Amino acid sequence: MANKVLLKSPGCALDMGDGSERGLYVNQDYILQKMGKIHRGISLMYTYYPNDKGWPGRASIVHKQETPTGAWDYPYEDYFPYRGGKEGLRNDEPFCFMKEIRQRGQDVVLTLTMDPALTKEEVIQVAQDLRPYGRILLRVNHECTGSWFCFNKRASYQQLADFFCLVCDVMHEYAPNVKVILCAGMWQKETGKLEMEEIFLEAHKKADIWSGDQYLSLHWGWPVDVATKENSNYACYDVDAVYEKAKNTYLRLKEITGQDKPMVLSELNGDGDVTGAFEQSNMMKHFMELLQKDEDRWLSAFTLYQFRDDGRLGLEITNPNNNDVGIEQPILKMYKQELHKSFFTHPIETKEEVSFPVKLRWGGSEDAEGVETTVHFDKTPSFFEVYFKDELEDANIMMEFGGYWFYKAPGVKCVDLMSYFFENSLEKPADMKLRFFCPPKDGLNHPEDGTDPYATKDGDWLTNSYAVLPELPEIRIEQEPVALFKHYDD
Repeated sequence: MANKVLLKSPGCALDMGDGSERGLYVNQDYILQKMGKIHRGISLMYTYYPNDKGWPGRASIVHKQETPTGAWDYPYEDYFPYRGGKEGLRNDEPFCFMKEIRQRGQDVVLTLTMDPALTKEEVIQVAQDLRPYGRILLRVNHECTGSWFCFNKRASYQQLADFFCLVCDVMHEYAPNVKVILCAGMWQKETGKLEMEEIFLEAHKKADIWSGDQYLSLHWGWPVDVATKENSNYACYDVDAVYEKAKNTYLRLKEITGQDKPMVLSELNGDGDVTGAFEQSNMMKHFMELLQKDEDRWLSAFTLYQFRDDGRLGLEITNPNNNDVGIEQPILKMYKQELHKSFFTHPIETKEEVSFPVKLRWGGSEDAEGVETTVHFDKTPSFFEVYFKDELEDANIMMEFGGYWFYKAPGVKCVDLMSYFFENSLEKPADMKLRFFCPPKDGLNHPEDGTDPYATKDGDWLTNSYAVLPELPEIRIEQEPVALFKHYDD
């Protein structure tokens, strides 16, 4: 017997930063294996200055400095270049990563620093790129009330606010599946207002999602220098004060706009360069505990910046001998424990009984249909495997079991689920639910009529993809080892 299930929004969703000027992208299979669970979204950070000299080379390479002076002291931001838009390379970065993220049941959160001199026609090209990626979140020119990014050196604050409004208008018309995030000034205790709230008021009203970036500690002199007690290139904040600032930002935005929109923190972490690795973990744990105790439920999500960092802003730090290798930090174990708590877990609602074949809808990591079946265990098993034969072998499937998630790529015939029991043993017999979801096989949404997705403007396909699950796979549970030679017994 199987029932349909619905994947829904948690008390507060967690997104994970994966790659930036401070570190390379880490593949989703590695992150899933380390965390045991998917995130709502994976945050990617790219830059787009298609009319600049040296484009599309990375800024730190084509404008190499003999003596580096800072991460942003280049003509354009030192993120990896966005290769769509004017270039039209939709199989290059970041699209290859965006597809991988969506195949594995997560939404894309794309940060894009953009030349504020881009025309409407040039922004439309970006909107056309993003149409097949479902419920994608787009953060444009973040921290725009600051002074450090290159776009701040090219335009006034009013011009940046106006450009953001232009991007919103374009996305809402040409890519309505895209929700646009404004990451601007936050609440100031001294004034009771947001930084530059008058200038960015219309932008706040246009945005789909409100956001701010707030670190608990940060060494902004990285990678040029080392944070020591003898210099002043870092800061460390009171976690309670940071929480108050973020919450009051949301409350102030509601007041000045007359609207109520989702509030996120698009970059949040403590910097081990400042506090050391143990206190970094303690600070983040305290912030996450404050969220869980707060009955107001004002924050819809935050992004942990980031999974692997060349400095000390990650769950792992990059091995200096090999950037394909990460060195786990104490914060990873803590964050994994919090990630698996019910407050941060997407609830799964059981619906009506179904018969096969069944058509399943994937809207995104907070709105998707799946099916569940019950599996029985007498005790902790020796083997727990799922076999995919015939039509199922080519399917793209995410499985949820006991709060842990497992991925089956097209072509994979067997997935071992025993890793759940490596950390969760059974004390007595139990019936448990095994759920199956079908995110888009190639990471893209497609129009049902098969026409070019860039030519079709409206329709359900922009926010939903569909797959038919012909049957349940075979489940192998062995309570005992296949063979056991007890030479250690008398």
